[in-house]
Amino acid sequence: MSGRRSTAALLLFTLLLVRSRLLSLPEILLERLKSVTAKPQISQEELLQVLQQIYVNRPDGSRTILVPHEDGISKVPIRPTSSAFLSSTAAHFPPLPTSHKPNLDRTFLRQLRAVLRIALPGWRTPEAALLSAHSFFLVFRTVLSIAVARLDGRIVRDLVNADGKGFLKGLGLWFALAVPSTYTNTMIHYLQATLALRLRSRLARYTHDLYLSSAPDMRYYRIALEGGLEDVDQYITSDIAAFCESLAGIYGNILKPSLDILLFTSQLSRTLGLRGTVLLALNYYATARILRAATPAFGRLAAVEAQLEGEYRAGMGRVDRESEEIAFYGGGLRERSILWRAYLRLIRHVNSIYKIRIAYEWTEDFVIKYLWSAAGYCLISVPVFLTRRRDIGIQADGPGHTDIINNRIANRTETYISSRRLLLSLADAGGRVMYAYKDLLELAGLTTRLYTLLSTLHNLPSPPTSSSDIPEDRIELVHVDVGVPHGPNVEGAPAWILVKDLSLVLREGEHLMITGSNGVGKTAVARVLAGLWAPQGEGEVRRPSARRSVFVVPQRSYMVTGTLLDQIIYPDAYPDFVASGKTEADLVEILTAANLAYLPAREGGWSTRKEWRDVLSGGEKQRASHPTGNIMGLARVFYHRPNFAVLDECTSAVSSDVEGRMYEHAKSLGITLITISLRPSLMRYHTHLLTLAGDGTGRWTLSQIGTAAERMGIDREIITLEDKLAEVERWEARVNELNQLLSAQEQ
Repeated sequence: MSGRRSTAALLLFTLLLVRSRLLSLPEILLERLKSVTAKPQISQEELLQVLQQIYVNRPDGSRTILVPHEDGISKVPIRPTSSAFLSSTAAHFPPLPTSHKPNLDRTFLRQLRAVLRIALPGWRTPEAALLSAHSFFLVFRTVLSIAVARLDGRIVRDLVNADGKGFLKGLGLWFALAVPSTYTNTMIHYLQATLALRLRSRLARYTHDLYLSSAPDMRYYRIALEGGLEDVDQYITSDIAAFCESLAGIYGNILKPSLDILLFTSQLSRTLGLRGTVLLALNYYATARILRAATPAFGRLAAVEAQLEGEYRAGMGRVDRESEEIAFYGGGLRERSILWRAYLRLIRHVNSIYKIRIAYEWTEDFVIKYLWSAAGYCLISVPVFLTRRRDIGIQADGPGHTDIINNRIANRTETYISSRRLLLSLADAGGRVMYAYKDLLELAGLTTRLYTLLSTLHNLPSPPTSSSDIPEDRIELVHVDVGVPHGPNVEGAPAWILVKDLSLVLREGEHLMITGSNGVGKTAVARVLAGLWAPQGEGEVRRPSARRSVFVVPQRSYMVTGTLLDQIIYPDAYPDFVASGKTEADLVEILTAANLAYLPAREGGWSTRKEWRDVLSGGEKQRASHPTGNIMGLARVFYHRPNFAVLDECTSAVSSDVEGRMYEHAKSLGITLITISLRPSLMRYHTHLLTLAGDGTGRWTLSQIGTAAERMGIDREIITLEDKLAEVERWEARVNELNQLLSAQEQ
C-alpha cells in the first residue's frame, strides 16, 4: 500500500513539474507550424528593389508583375492582348447611332455578345470553369429547396400523427440537409463575386491594351480629340466594375429563379392537377404583364447616372490637377460653384430615379408578396374543394376508421405544408425574376456605356503614317496643311487650317527653330512632326520609323509615378534601363549636363519615391528658383539620344548661359534640334528658321540662319532702327509743346 502511495505521489510531482510544459506545448507546435508554412520575409532593401523593378520580362513576351504582399512578393503573370485578337474583335464593335437608347432589344443582345467575346472568350478559360461551378451550385440549391419542402411536410405529418420516431428521424434529416444547404449558399455568393472579379480583370486588361496603345495608334491621346469621348477614366474604372458585378449577379438572379419556377411548377403540378397548373400559368402571365407595364426605363436612367457621375468625377480631378493655377487666380469659389452645379445635376437625377421607383416598387411588392400569396392559397384549395373528396367530417364508427381518417388528415396536412412551402419559394422565385427585369434594364445601360467605349476606341480614324522608304536621317513635309483634326461630330465641316502648304526637308545636323506670335500653330507643327496629328489636305509627312527617333519635350513635363530614376529614363522602365547597359554613373553625367546634379543628394537617392509633380514642377515654392520640371524633359532627351528632338518652350525658365550649355550638349550627342520658341537668343544654336505669319492666311517663311541674305535683312533692320532713333529728339520736342499747350488751357 505504501509503495502505491509513493508511486502516486511521484506521478503527481512529475505532473506538477511538466504542467507548464504541457500547457505550452500546443502553442509551441503552432508556432513551429507557422514557421514552416510562412513565407520568408523580405528586407527593406529588397522591397525597394521590387518597387523599382515592377515586372520581369519573359521570353514569350509576357510579364510577371512583382506585387509586395504580406511581407512577401506575389508574382502575377500578365500576358498582353495579342494584336490578332484585337483585330478579330474590332469587327464586332461598329459605331452606335447617336440616337440609340439602352433597352432590352436586339441591339442590346448584339452589344452583350460583343463584350462577352472579350470577357468570356472560350469554354476552356478559368472564367468558364467558374461559371460552370456557379451553375452547378445554383441547380443544386434548387434541388435542395425541393427536398427541404418535402421534408417540411413529412415532419408536420409525423407531428400530426404523433409519430415520435418519425419526427426525430425527420429532425435528423433536417440537420443533415442544413450542412449542404448553408455551404451551397456560401459558395454561390463566393463564386459570383469571384466571377465578377475575373470578368473585370479580363475586360480591364483588354481595355488597357487597347486604350494605352503605342505609336502610331496612341488611342489614349486621340479618343477625346478625334473620338469625342470624354471622361474615359469613368468608363474604365467605374463602368467596367459595375458592368461585371451586374452581369455576374444577373446570371444567378435569372438562372436560379428560372430553375425554381420550372422545377417547383413541375412538383406542384402533381398536387394541383391540370386545373391548378393552368391557373398557375395564368398567374405567371398576369404578373408579367402588370410589372412590365409598370417598369420604367431603368437602362436609360442608369446610363445617364453613369454619365453624370463621370462629369462630377472629372471636375474633382481637374481641381486636383490644376490646384496651383486655380490658387494663383483665386478661383476657389468659381470652381466650387462649377462642382456644386455638377453635383446637383447628379443628385437631382438620382432623386428622380428614387421617385420613379416608388410607384414601381409599390406595384411590385403588392403583386409579388400579396397577390401571389393569395393566388397560392387559391391554388392549394383546388385539390381540396374541386378534385378530392371532402370526407374529413365523416363520423368514425370504430378504431380502424379513426386511424384512416387521421392518416388522411395527416397526409392532407403534409400535402398542404409541402405545397405551401413550394408556393412560397415559387413566389420568391417569381419575384426575383421580375426584379431581374429591372436589373436587365440597368445592365443594358451599363452594356451600352462599355460598348460605346470599346466601339469608339476601335473606330478611331486611321493614325497618320509616314513613308517607310525614307532614310533615318531626315524628316520631310511635302505640301502639308497643318490644322486641328476633325472630331466625330464635325464630319464634313471645313478644318481649321493654321499653316498652309508647308514643305521642308530637315536632315540630321540641320537644326530648325520655329517662331511666330502666340496661337499661330507652332505647337501644331510639332504635333504633325511627331505623328500626333494627321496632316490635312493631300500633304505627306515622312519621318524615321525607328522607335523614338523623334522625341518631343512639351511645355509641361509629365512626372511619372515612381522613383527619381524613373523620372529620367521615362518612358522606359527599370528592366529597360538594366537591359540598356547604362549605370547610375551615366545618369549622374546626364543630370550634370542638365544642371540637375544636386537632385539625388537633395531628394534622398535614386530609389526615392515622391509626388514628383510637386517636388520638380514647383508645387511648393520651387518654381522660380528650381524649374526642374521642364529641365527634366531635357534630361530625358540626353538619356534616350533620339535622332530628332522637338523642344517646345522647355527652357524658357532658365538663364541664357545654362540654356546655351544644354543646347550645345544636345548637339554634341548628335541630336538634331527642332525648337519652338520666341527667344531670339536661341537662333545661334540653329541652322534654319521657320517663321509662321500668324495673320490668318497660313503663310510661312523658311530661311537659313547665318547666310548673306539673313545678314542683309539684319542690316536693313538696324538701319530702320537707327532712323527711328534719330527722330527721338523731334518727338520729345513735340511732346514738350503739347504739354505746354495743355498747361495753358488749364490756366
